[in-house]
Amino acid sequence: MRKQKKVVITAAITGAIHTPSLSPYLPSNPDQIAQQAIDAVKAGAAVVHIHARAEDGSPTTDFGIYRKILSTIKNNTDAVISITTGGAQGMSVEERFSVIEEFKPEMASANGGTMNFCFHKLRDMMGETPKYEWEEPFVLRTYYSFFKNTFADLEYCIKTMNACGTLPEYEVFDYGQLANIQYFKKNGVITQPILLQFVPGVMGGYPMNNEAMMFMIDQAKKMLGDDVQYCTVSGGRRMFRNATMMLLQGGNVRVGMEDGLYTNIQGDLAESNAQQVKKMRSIIELLDYEIATPDEAREMLHLKGGNMVNF
Repeated sequence: MRKQKKVVITAAITGAIHTPSLSPYLPSNPDQIAQQAIDAVKAGAAVVHIHARAEDGSPTTDFGIYRKILSTIKNNTDAVISITTGGAQGMSVEERFSVIEEFKPEMASANGGTMNFCFHKLRDMMGETPKYEWEEPFVLRTYYSFFKNTFADLEYCIKTMNACGTLPEYEVFDYGQLANIQYFKKNGVITQPILLQFVPGVMGGYPMNNEAMMFMIDQAKKMLGDDVQYCTVSGGRRMFRNATMMLLQGGNVRVGMEDGLYTNIQGDLAESNAQQVKKMRSIIELLDYEIATPDEAREMLHLKGGNMVNF
C-alpha cells in the first residue's frame, strides 16, 4: 500500500489586508502577532506566515519590529517561519523585498505577477468610524491602484531568495502568472523546487470555485511538472471548504486571519488563529490524513533548516 503523504498546515497570522476595525481578535501589534503564531503552532500548524504590524496595526517592514516577532516565534516553537514579500499596498518593491536579505528565512512569498488587487469594499464593514485614521484610506486606495510585480521585480525576488537559501512560495492570483513562473523555470532563474500558493477570489484575479481550482492545478502540473507542490489561500467564510477541496486534490492547507476572520460560513468571528487551525486539523484527521510536524514539513518542502536563518 502506497504511503500517504502528510499534510502541512500553514497559519497566516495577520496579513496586510484586514484592519483592526474589522475584528477585535485580529492580531494587530507585534506581541499579538508573535503570541498568536506560537499558539497556532501548538494547535498543529507546521508553518506560520508572517506579516509585521506596528503598534497601531498598520503594516510595516520595520526591521526592529520584524526581528522581535520572528525571534519570539523561533525561541518558543520549532515552526517553519515564512515571511511575506507582498508587504502591503503602497510599499515599494525594494521595501517589500528588503526583509529577505536581512532575515534569510526558510520560506517567503513570491508574487506571480502584476495585477489589480482591490479590497475597497472592506470599508463597508468598518462601521461609521474606524478605530485608526489610516484604515479607511488604506483600503479605499486599492480601487485606484495596482499591485506591481514586473518581470524585473520577479527576477530580482527569485535570485535574492536563491542567494539566501529561501524557498519561494509563488503566490498565483491568475492563470497568466503560471506562465510567468514557467518562463523563469525555462530560463534557469528558478533553481529550487516549486511551491505554489493559489490565491483565488481576489477582486482582480481568478474566481474562487472548484472548477477554476481544478483547472489551475491541472495547468500547473502541465506547465511546471507533476512534482510541483501546492496549497491555496481561501479567503473569507469559505476558508475551510476550499482548504478541504485542496486537501483532497493532494495539496497542503492554509488557514489564518490573514485570509479569513471567521470560523464558519455563518460569519462567526474567529477568536484566534489557533481556533482556525484546530478546526482545520480536525477536518484533516476526520478524513484520515495525518498532519506534518515542522521538521516533516522541512523535509517535504526541501527547506534549509531553522538554524540557517538570520534571526
